[in-house]
Amino acid sequence: MQVIGTAGHVDHGKSTLINRLTGINPDRLKVEQDREMSIELGFAWLTLPNGEDVGIVDVPGHRDFIENMLSGIGGIDAALFVVAADEGVMPQTREHLAILDLLQVPTGIIALTKIDLIEEPEWLDLVEAELRETLAGTVLEDAPLIRVSARSGAGIEQLISALQETLSKHPHRPDLNRPRLPIDRVFTLPGFGTIVTGTLMDGQLAVGDAVEILPSGIPSRVRGLQTHKQAENNAQPGSRTAVNITGVSVNQVERGNVLVRPNTFIPTKMIDIWCTLLSDVENPLKHNTEVKFFLGAAEVMARVRVLGATQLEPGRDGFLQLMLKDPVVALRGDRFILRLPSPAATIGGGQIVDPHPKRRHKRFNTQRLDELEQLLVGTPEEIMLQAAQKLGPASQDALVHESGLEAGPAQNAIEQLISQGDLIELKGRRLILSAGTYHLLKDRLAESLTAFHQQFPLRPGMPRESLKSQLGLSNEVFDAVLRSLAEENSLVESAALVHKTGHEVSFSASQQNQINMLLKNIKDQPYSPPSVKQAEEIVGEELLTALIETGQLIRLGEDVLFTMDIYQEMKDAVISHIEAHGNMTLAELRDQFNTSRKYAVAVLEHLDQTGVTIRKGDARQLRRRG
Repeated sequence: MQVIGTAGHVDHGKSTLINRLTGINPDRLKVEQDREMSIELGFAWLTLPNGEDVGIVDVPGHRDFIENMLSGIGGIDAALFVVAADEGVMPQTREHLAILDLLQVPTGIIALTKIDLIEEPEWLDLVEAELRETLAGTVLEDAPLIRVSARSGAGIEQLISALQETLSKHPHRPDLNRPRLPIDRVFTLPGFGTIVTGTLMDGQLAVGDAVEILPSGIPSRVRGLQTHKQAENNAQPGSRTAVNITGVSVNQVERGNVLVRPNTFIPTKMIDIWCTLLSDVENPLKHNTEVKFFLGAAEVMARVRVLGATQLEPGRDGFLQLMLKDPVVALRGDRFILRLPSPAATIGGGQIVDPHPKRRHKRFNTQRLDELEQLLVGTPEEIMLQAAQKLGPASQDALVHESGLEAGPAQNAIEQLISQGDLIELKGRRLILSAGTYHLLKDRLAESLTAFHQQFPLRPGMPRESLKSQLGLSNEVFDAVLRSLAEENSLVESAALVHKTGHEVSFSASQQNQINMLLKNIKDQPYSPPSVKQAEEIVGEELLTALIETGQLIRLGEDVLFTMDIYQEMKDAVISHIEAHGNMTLAELRDQFNTSRKYAVAVLEHLDQTGVTIRKGDARQLRRRG
């Protein structure tokens, strides 16, 4: 599952557009509805034409609520960047764009809204040209731009198609088996207790899991899970998730806390970062400046220590050490935003380099600066794992090329990651993928099979090609994943069908009575049994299909059915007759079993098709092997 976040200037139509797309008003507070302006985060969801559910975080656009916006924008997979056609690029348009750029939001779509207010097409062209100029050099430079009206519905279908296409090119979040949920909302419901919401990152949560709330370390347990108001037993990485937790009162949790599994993360009050200062900031960032630090849904005051320089100039990058007033949960590579508290303004952002430095650094310690450079790039194992997560299933050569590492260190990193279980070698193929991607594929495959078994309980398995098409995998990857899962005993391949381990077709008493009636009719005339149409009248199409797929009956051509033992008897008779006499005619088979031409033709043509016999004139001969 993926999450989209809105961005854009106040009153440019973000919430109205979300309401049009989803049928959900993201402005849940009365004061927001009265003022027609988002103050807090809003949430909605959308099912795309391909069936994928997408969460939506609607953020405030007013400059007074930028910090509320930051608590929701950090966990998104794509931005829906909204600009009104009647106003064009405005101050918060630029600030929101700078934030998206600093957070390196992976992808996005631009919606040029309120086109119904514009009578001259040339005006729209001018606004679009200005917008493209503003986007140049940012993460949204090449994003598709769709002209829409939430009021009239113009362009809405094109916007949905663009969202689907854009998200389809962006990989789902990996399952790193270390779930963390930055909490952006806390509330309580009668009969349920405390509920927290956020975008789940880095792993799955399940009902019954032990969890803790950081940084306070309050222990709890998952009582229930919801995604888009649907109860779930498991929440997947990247999903907007509501978690009902036990033993914790609502006043013990606040926005910015993080829900995790016990003993997986350690809060920190000192962080080394790589920071980019925006080029339009008025003053350099000086040593010992007080700033607001935004990470995930957390907002913390911090004191800046500039490393390796006297100050950080506008438009420049550099290493900083932050001394935080309150602890946060952070990982290397997490993105953050810095703002000045007064006058309030976004000044920069970047990524966490070391979330747990051992000490307060000397500002011009060259050894530590070299270490930070290495950490910024990453260890060979971290670089290789990032390459694997980006590529998905790939050859070793492709992984090495993507990583940019030399052959020796790359090979060592791959072997180390495989031994740790972070990379998986697919059985029988020279394909490697991250453990997160492998588990994601495994879960998707299991979900597809479970859904198929629930929809068609009388079918022994899902057609192999249908499963491959549904998962959207290449033949090579599909074959390798299937083989690995079969060796793990997670599924069973049988001919052209695939089913979950333990799945068996079973019939109810009434269904078995219908089947017995059909089998009795066939037994009464085994060599001239009822036609397919007659059999369907007795048991119905679904039961008849189940009898054929489970091998109790065999269908020859359009309209002929035999039990498997009768068909085998007739097949053996044909082979024995030909071996004794050199060939066999249709009339000879018909007379031997006292049947009609219809059934004799069906048997012989099936033997031809399956490579047992070959037709020579009016007779059949055995097909020579080898």
